[in-house]
Amino acid sequence: MKPRAGGQAPLDRESRAPARPGAPRDAAATAVDDPLLRIANLHAYYGKSHVLHGVDLQVGRGEIVSLLGRNGVGRSTTAKAIMGLVDATGSIVFGGRELLGRKAYEIAPLGVGYVPESRDVFPTLTVEQNLLLGQKGRRPGRWRFDDMYRMFPRLAERRNTLAGVLSGGEQQMLTLCRTLMGDPELIVIDEPTEGLAPMIVELVADYLRELQRRGLSVLLVEQKLAIAMRISQRVYVMGHGRIVFEGTPESLRANEHVRREWLEV
Repeated sequence: MKPRAGGQAPLDRESRAPARPGAPRDAAATAVDDPLLRIANLHAYYGKSHVLHGVDLQVGRGEIVSLLGRNGVGRSTTAKAIMGLVDATGSIVFGGRELLGRKAYEIAPLGVGYVPESRDVFPTLTVEQNLLLGQKGRRPGRWRFDDMYRMFPRLAERRNTLAGVLSGGEQQMLTLCRTLMGDPELIVIDEPTEGLAPMIVELVADYLRELQRRGLSVLLVEQKLAIAMRISQRVYVMGHGRIVFEGTPESLRANEHVRREWLEV
């Protein structure tokens, strides 16, 4: 077997711990016909720091895929590379179009939504005004204000409240919904449950399931295994800027070595 692009060892076809630095793979589970997002041999840099080392990843249409790993392994950098926010080489193809070399403002109109972990809102605007700013163009998309308020009733109660006085959980709800108002085909969500109360985490899980029911694809960057394993069709695990595991949640549960080596604290 030949080494993978970027100098990585070949993927193991079975869902078991391989010789490092290769990544075990459940081959049947990870095969995606006509993926909406295909990342190949992705390298990313912050100045002279080489952060991603040949990442390969796919997201199918109408699929929830989670990117797992400890802090600092490159998960958020992968999300930023998709959005053109970091220097990168390799290939990121979305809907048949190469994204590398494009700016974030050119990528978003193609149908890619991004929810960063910073939960950025416009603090001096109301909840409803923030949602309105999420729309792209004059024509409304498939998502309406009523859809947002149905998923997160608390936002309906606070629609006329300035976003800057919302709680952290409410601001997270707002950033998730504002991104949806842009009518994306793929939504990349970075650590949406970080610091949230368990009840809000469950609301986020319901939100992600609703996206899938409506035909959207989701790339979820997450550290909490419980929510990712429950809602994802496939999972990737990152370590040291590389993919060290890919497969189904079931195959990850069965792989004690990967969980101990790359996920457990």
